[in-house]
Amino acid sequence: MNRRTAVLMGACAVLPGFAKGQDAASAVPAHPLTPSWEAWKAAFLEADGRVVDSLQMGASHSESQGYGLLLAASVGDGVAFDLIDRWTMANLAVRRDSLFAWRWLPSDPAGVPDRNNASDGDLFYAWALIRAAGTLDRPDLIARASSIARDLAAACIRPHPDGSGRLLFAPAAAGFQRDDGLIVNPSYYMPLAMRDISRVTGVTEFAACAADGVALLEALTLRGLIPDWIEVRADGLVPVEGMSDNSGYEALRAPLFAIWSGQRDSPTVRTAAAALAAGLTDGGETPTVMDRLTGVVLESSPDDGYAAIAALAICAGSDRIGAAIPRFSVRQPYYPATLHLMTLLAQLETSADCVPI
Repeated sequence: MNRRTAVLMGACAVLPGFAKGQDAASAVPAHPLTPSWEAWKAAFLEADGRVVDSLQMGASHSESQGYGLLLAASVGDGVAFDLIDRWTMANLAVRRDSLFAWRWLPSDPAGVPDRNNASDGDLFYAWALIRAAGTLDRPDLIARASSIARDLAAACIRPHPDGSGRLLFAPAAAGFQRDDGLIVNPSYYMPLAMRDISRVTGVTEFAACAADGVALLEALTLRGLIPDWIEVRADGLVPVEGMSDNSGYEALRAPLFAIWSGQRDSPTVRTAAAALAAGLTDGGETPTVMDRLTGVVLESSPDDGYAAIAALAICAGSDRIGAAIPRFSVRQPYYPATLHLMTLLAQLETSADCVPI
């Protein structure tokens, strides 16, 4: 796994190993993550294109569909890309705008009990369409990405309550605005996705939101680790009653997304790497929930996906060559398995020195 693929530089850029116009079936073997991707598909992707999270009542989310679509686009798997896209459009595209309902439940007669969106799912979906425009030679997808970007910016990019002109990324169109501020999920900020979307679609609010999001995460690290949820008020940052203030399963994505975005020296990565390294157990478990102010480990997991993030973060903050990223395995649930695959992709694209060892 010592190859490094290039970051998509434009709407129709092509990743290494993909000749323009090459069909998806012949393109797939060229990507170094193809064997892992095939295992992921066999474990979590239904034949109709639905990505299943068995630990969440067998649900599918706009997040899981967006993650799957991004992975398919990145390895150049056009067949899987179209399956995921068709299922999502048929089942989650039920709103009046171009955004997606956040969850589909197999036990619900209507499938979608709540039409509110999830901004991270929409973000990754638009980003996947942009990547596929290059890897699958499908420039027509840019128009759809642009439509999602415009509606997502209108619904979820909000002004900072302090009147500074800074921008915040709301978790959804509805439900997170408070009288005194806005509840945000710091791990919903994926700067690379936001910058790519801004550049390709012309929805420039995303570039500004990415920069302001990086500053927000850095401000959070002044007091400790990145929390799962926080309320941003005019006079500061406060915990949200009834929501996790720990650095947990949500916040684990923050250092991964920072590294993937080329910010491996950021406080987000450094603080996470130090806490994760300190919390690794002799039994091989990785911290998954930590007190954000003290770093005390509250929960750990043996799942390899969490270990992969920790290993990449620890390597990114050091001068060493090689990272103790486990070999990809589907002997773990959907969420850590997907983070595992995305960690391997981020390493290939941004961190050649952190090759798995």
